[in-house]
Amino acid sequence: MQEWSQAELLLQAEAAASPFAVFLYTPFCGTCKLTERMLTIITTMEPQLPIYKSNINFLPQISRDWQITSVPCIVIVGENQNMEFVYRMKAVDDLYKLLRTRLLSC
Repeated sequence: MQEWSQAELLLQAEAAASPFAVFLYTPFCGTCKLTERMLTIITTMEPQLPIYKSNINFLPQISRDWQITSVPCIVIVGENQNMEFVYRMKAVDDLYKLLRTRLLSC
């Protein structure tokens, strides 16, 4: 997964022609590490899924504007900056189905 800075993420969110997902995390969060492993499995199975990551510690504006309540968080950004926030990652297969449905529906 490619890491995006706050500027890159804001630019991509404003110009989103197709949906993408961004994984928001902190480096010392155990649940975040587990979620990242799940996303690594998913991107190995479906490398064309547009999934990126960003360290929430370096996203003060996004954290405030998007009202991120906790990490890990996966934000699915669609057209016209429609956003879906996923805070609960149950299992790899559930997350895979969700991301595949939302990101490859176009």
